[in-house]
Amino acid sequence: MDGYRELPPAYRRPRSSRSARLEPRSAERSHAAIPVAVVLVGVGLYGASYSLLVPALLGFVLLLSGLSFLSTRLNPLSPHFYLSRKPSWAAIGVVFLGAVALLADAWALWSSGGGARLLPHL
Repeated sequence: MDGYRELPPAYRRPRSSRSARLEPRSAERSHAAIPVAVVLVGVGLYGASYSLLVPALLGFVLLLSGLSFLSTRLNPLSPHFYLSRKPSWAAIGVVFLGAVALLADAWALWSSGGGARLLPHL
């Protein structure tokens, strides 16, 4: 055996296949916020017929969520910046568009005189 001894299985370097090493980049991005944002926009637009506060508050929540998602992608001081799975740019865009739609709806209601309905009619 010319001086070479084979290592026991516990000390051998594991052999991984090429497909295990190369993961698709889409696995690092999450689109989970898109359906949630769409549902919140629907609820906000439906709730606008009852009160001005519903689209305004949901729009504000979506705006803060969009800023938080953007921080996970751009801000290295954020603890979420170092997560392995981050929201996709499409998800961030949909959340921001939903926030703009709800805030625009609240502004349209306010400017058309719908601001008198701040609390729902009971």
